[in-house]
Amino acid sequence: MKYICLGYYDEKKWEAMSESERNAMMDECFTYDDVLRKSGHFVAGEALQSARNATTVRWQNGKVYFTDGPYAETKEQLGGILVLEAKDLNHAIQLMSKHPGVKAGPFEIRPAEDLTEMIRESERRRATTNTGRRSP
Repeated sequence: MKYICLGYYDEKKWEAMSESERNAMMDECFTYDDVLRKSGHFVAGEALQSARNATTVRWQNGKVYFTDGPYAETKEQLGGILVLEAKDLNHAIQLMSKHPGVKAGPFEIRPAEDLTEMIRESERRRATTNTGRRSP
């Protein structure tokens, strides 16, 4: 089963670290990511640019609104995502508890939802709507 791991960190603390401290942290994280890859647990991962570069899109009063920055004003910002393959939530927790990135901030771990059947049902509904008849 896939688990999405959302890694948070405090940008101010990160920026206050020396370059050698940041490099050491990243080297530790990438080393552990390699361990996860070799064991078949690393599915994907991406770091995010600073929250200062974010844009939030939301629907309000029948219109789409864009604002600069993250939607929520919090001390810790989303810094990246990691997609794990794990037996169950306990296994995902066990894997992430060894990740050096936990030192920089918390990780939220959520099971990924399998949307395969929901997509099929939507495709059938849309095919019916578009052709006026039900698709097999």
